[in-house]
Amino acid sequence: MKFFNRKLVKRLLYVFTVSISALFLFYLSVLLGLWGPIPTKKQLSEIRQSEASEIIATSGELLGKYYRFDRQSITFDKFPDHLIDALIATEDSRFYDHDGIDGQSLMRVFFKTILLQDESAGGGSTISQQLAKNLYGRQDVNKVGMVVTKFRESIIARRMEKIYSKEDILTLYLNTVPFSDNTYGIESASQKFFNTSTSELSIEQAATLVGTLKASNYFNPRVQPERSLGRRNVVIDQMARYKYLNPNIADDAKQAPLLLNYQYYNHDRGIATHFREELRREVTKILDTLKNENGKPYNLYNDGLKIYTTIDYKMQHYAEAAMKLHMSKLQRAFEESWGNQAPWIINKGIVENEIKKLPIYKQMLEQGFKSEAIYDSLSVTREMKLFAWDSIQIVKASAIDSLTHYIKLLNTGMLSLDSQTGAIKTWIGGIDYGANQFDHVSQSRRQVGSTFKPIVYTAALENGIEACSHFSMEEVTYPGDYTPKNSSKPKDDDPYLNYSMKYALSNSVNTIAVKVQMETGIENVIEQAQKMGVNADLPVVSSLALGTAELSIMELAKAFTPYTNNGYVSTPFFISRIETKDGKVIAEFSPNIAKELSFTDDTRHLMVDMLKATVNGGTASRIRSTYNLNNDIAGKTGTTQNNRDAWFVAVTPKLTTVVWVGNDLNIPFRNSTLGQGANAALPMFAEFYSSLNSNSKYNEVTRAKFETVPTHLVAQTQCEETVRDKFFKRLFTNPDKTKDYKEKKKRKGFFSIFRSKDKD
Repeated sequence: MKFFNRKLVKRLLYVFTVSISALFLFYLSVLLGLWGPIPTKKQLSEIRQSEASEIIATSGELLGKYYRFDRQSITFDKFPDHLIDALIATEDSRFYDHDGIDGQSLMRVFFKTILLQDESAGGGSTISQQLAKNLYGRQDVNKVGMVVTKFRESIIARRMEKIYSKEDILTLYLNTVPFSDNTYGIESASQKFFNTSTSELSIEQAATLVGTLKASNYFNPRVQPERSLGRRNVVIDQMARYKYLNPNIADDAKQAPLLLNYQYYNHDRGIATHFREELRREVTKILDTLKNENGKPYNLYNDGLKIYTTIDYKMQHYAEAAMKLHMSKLQRAFEESWGNQAPWIINKGIVENEIKKLPIYKQMLEQGFKSEAIYDSLSVTREMKLFAWDSIQIVKASAIDSLTHYIKLLNTGMLSLDSQTGAIKTWIGGIDYGANQFDHVSQSRRQVGSTFKPIVYTAALENGIEACSHFSMEEVTYPGDYTPKNSSKPKDDDPYLNYSMKYALSNSVNTIAVKVQMETGIENVIEQAQKMGVNADLPVVSSLALGTAELSIMELAKAFTPYTNNGYVSTPFFISRIETKDGKVIAEFSPNIAKELSFTDDTRHLMVDMLKATVNGGTASRIRSTYNLNNDIAGKTGTTQNNRDAWFVAVTPKLTTVVWVGNDLNIPFRNSTLGQGANAALPMFAEFYSSLNSNSKYNEVTRAKFETVPTHLVAQTQCEETVRDKFFKRLFTNPDKTKDYKEKKKRKGFFSIFRSKDKD
């Protein structure tokens, strides 16, 4: 019996020795890099992880990010104590006692998890080992590969413990650990799930995020709130167990509901989506001209840059809320007005033309499929998401159904900027980035309608036409058989009345706008537009006065800035500066104000007075009557031919805002009541400005006043609204006959029939 025991002991000792030797040799092979390279101490001391670049609003709010991995690094002093306590209590209770490897946990993993296949034994990795995994990843998933991985991570962990302090390791860990929804690092997770910085995390919030580390998808608080809540409470229990938390406080924390304030920083979600894409394009161009300290180009997605913009976060929020409120109502009215006669229903050509533009249609056509077969393929129904104002609808529809749905949508663009500096405060490029990535601020050019008329009247004043000049509303046929007409009759239907420039502009009288332009000279009008920052090619035609030129929203906004910037053009801009993650400024931008006046100060005062009249009784009067806005506001409505485009330009002492509404395929509004600028575009500005009024933060903007009109100009702002033709002119005028411009020009001097002047 003794012999047997002695023999058994020897065998066991032999097996143990061989196992230990084999394990040592295996460990040595991993250490020597036979299973893959292991970073050296030097490499570990130069750890540099890719970080998301941040888009920052004027008051420091985070607008969005550009990233391959959503990560933002912060320093140790930004971690609240309860966050560190939650992490250590849950992930590595002996963190401060080991040198990177927890022997007890490692032996448990080796014997239970690997040899006995007991999955409940846990992972056994220390925070340092987990950091090694976060930094260098895992590739092998088989049994041998797992052993190699554990040894490899242990070696890296030991090396890091010799290089870095415990605080440094915790900092590296919390800045690199993966959280739910493709989010890396505690700061990104805090911002995404709770819309707060790490330093402001509550005990419950910190426990929720730490709880997801066990399995980020399984415990995702957005997708699995109940499961996440249970895991959060386990973390809180662990904190109490290891004396990091008073039991009473722990109980209270466990009773708190799981409240998320989820922020979408995805490319097509969140705030200012179209702006962020335009910003990405612009920043990419800027970075192409710069080099970092190593002489290499900066990487927008990896380098953790901070891009400071001119966007006002709260203003942008108000603008988007106003847009959604107005456009959802307008879309319903638009569809109801057309009913069964909608062009997208009865005009099959509209849908067919758009189908032929689809990449899949072109691809199948190139592959030899006939049109009929392609249409059959595109008619197959499947589950898909369709944009709707009340929600994203999941429906069974075909590609053709989807196309028809999007064809009928109205779209919009809205821009607000500081007139004095050109700094863009709000930017709405469309109704929804997911539904349509086309940016109606930077990429679209549309006919501007009557919003061009202020430029015509400015040119008239600059070229000697007096502010108290009066013009008749009679129709005139211009070269090319063009006869502009008015959308409505004057308030007094006397054919012998002549109306003041102020009345004509504020009530958007088409016939008079063209007459003012023709007397000023089309070339002079174009020159004036250029002085006001318009760079587009303008057509030399009489209809230019009615806005047949196509401009972008940004160009139109720029043209209106001189009215409240002492006559100087402010060039719109939206980037203040770009910094590295260490705070080094690598690009900086300042206002670009024109050096030459666009027009005289007298013209500026007179034009602001005319634009104020548009709001105080003219085509934009619903700002007062419907929305009860009592602020100093001037502006101009605009509606293009056949009600295809609706515009409103709002001019306030501190802010210039341009709103456009229309359909991308030029499907018009069915009637002018619905499609005029005062109805389709103006309400968006009115709702936006009402929100600004409700926030005292913007008192400096909303309570600002226009300058008082200088004494020597007061009389020109108080012209008689109408003057009646003299007897002899009435005697030789047939009010029912449309005049020919050439004939009228010949007779211009006779009885001054083209226009008349007030006698002061």
